[in-house]
Amino acid sequence: MAKVVNGLFSSIEQVTGSYPVGTGSQSTSTVNKGIGFNEVLESILREQGTDELELKFSKHASQRLTDRQLDISEDQMDRLNEGAMMAKEKGINNSLIMVDSLRFIVNTPNNTVVTAMDQNEEEKNVFTNIDGAVVM
Repeated sequence: MAKVVNGLFSSIEQVTGSYPVGTGSQSTSTVNKGIGFNEVLESILREQGTDELELKFSKHASQRLTDRQLDISEDQMDRLNEGAMMAKEKGINNSLIMVDSLRFIVNTPNNTVVTAMDQNEEEKNVFTNIDGAVVM
């Protein structure tokens, strides 16, 4: 029997097994399986009928688009998202995605565009720190 002093337990060992796991907004299965935040988010989006996650642009990528006066049409953005999904499905972590004359480096685990450029600005067409490419 646990010793209770002034309505409090005197050690954590005395509480073990006294309260149900997974109370509140978390389900027991989520707590026990150790599912990460991204997996939970993706699961919720799938349940809502949204299979793809929209890409976000890093501060650096946003600045590059502004500095280089690069405009992305809705169609190009759709193809960029599709290319990122394809790269992710193939296990590519840092992908070069080419959409028309635009080039994007995308970190697929984070769904983040890390830089953007026009094909005219590529320095000798050399891309580093990528492990795959997608041409859209």
